[in-house]
Amino acid sequence: SGSAARWSLEGTASRLAACSQMISSGSKAADGDVERADGQSRRKSRLLSPASMRALTYGAMNVVSASGIVFANKYVFSKCGFPFTFALTWIHTIFTLLGMAVFARSGMFEVRSLPLAKVLPIAAAYVAYIVLGNLSLNVNTVGFYQVMKIAVAPTVIALELLMFRRLPSNRVIASVGVVCLGITVATVTDSQLVRNVWGIVVGLGATFTTALYQIWAGSKQKELRSSSMQLLHAYTPSSMVMLGILVPLLEPMGWSDHAPGTLLGFQYTWGSVMAIAISSALGLLVSLSTFLFIGATSSLTYNVVGHMKTLIILSGGCLFFGDTMPPKKLLGVSIAMAGIVWYSMLKLAPAPSGSSGSGDKAEARATGHPRSHQGPSSSLADKFVLDQVLSSRSAFNTGGGARRGPVPGLR
Repeated sequence: SGSAARWSLEGTASRLAACSQMISSGSKAADGDVERADGQSRRKSRLLSPASMRALTYGAMNVVSASGIVFANKYVFSKCGFPFTFALTWIHTIFTLLGMAVFARSGMFEVRSLPLAKVLPIAAAYVAYIVLGNLSLNVNTVGFYQVMKIAVAPTVIALELLMFRRLPSNRVIASVGVVCLGITVATVTDSQLVRNVWGIVVGLGATFTTALYQIWAGSKQKELRSSSMQLLHAYTPSSMVMLGILVPLLEPMGWSDHAPGTLLGFQYTWGSVMAIAISSALGLLVSLSTFLFIGATSSLTYNVVGHMKTLIILSGGCLFFGDTMPPKKLLGVSIAMAGIVWYSMLKLAPAPSGSSGSGDKAEARATGHPRSHQGPSSSLADKFVLDQVLSSRSAFNTGGGARRGPVPGLR
């Protein structure tokens, strides 16, 4: 009987232990469910937070403005029949000047007085690259114009090698090789383009001047210890004056007879005036949205969105302006896009410890404020404000590829 009692007690203890284990497991499972629910709730709250909504708003604003300005400018040239590249660029520059004054008054950046002798050369380079960019959009298809924008990155690499003996890593060289291969396939197989020799010359000139301007503007920014917005604000008045002189010299003005085909003889309808005003406003919006979007996110996010804008512009050229996209050209564009994504990933990779930080300190000394945006490289983020605000401005002032160093400027 003693053994039976002992077995009974042991069985009861075993059952109690099993019940306790089951209760403990259930409690842990319930705790896990609560934690997962809390995690999902936190993620949802972060997605719907004011900061996230601002980032989404700025991103949408940037995509719409940077893509829309290319379509708006092409519409002005091809649909409105307004072929006056210098005049359109001058109007855009006036809008930029007024907009930068508003941005400065709103406290977006601190105005700095820079020496005129230091500003004039960069203003002249700015005029050259903007005018050629607009002319390329005028005489070429939207697709070829955008492909030449992709070609800016390898052109910068080549110019830095020639000018500074700066050799990139093997992986960067390989990525640039992929970009060049894609551009070659996309252009050589385009029969419509091959017949347009003038368009090819203008497109290559626009790519070369854009790359040269980006390198020069980056070095000028460091030399003058100014931010991208400060530099843009400083040289825009000089650029406006230069363009104001070039317009009557290089455009058919029609001073005496206002003949058709002249600037004064052009039939300005409400539609054409609105199209020009919209393209100018979009160019200014590119600069603003790029500044806000990088500040709210990072250079990496901005770069990814930049690739999406490229796809939108290429698609829009086919949908709205009759660009053709045969299989070989599509293959070439796809190869070039893959190469530029690879190149961007390499450039956005975190720099070795100790190699960054000096740019941030210089920026803080120049502006009086630390950088607000975050990313693998702050100087690179500023450079994207240049590349894409520049890139987009070439359409806008044409109003953001990648190279280290901040610069102001189109998409």
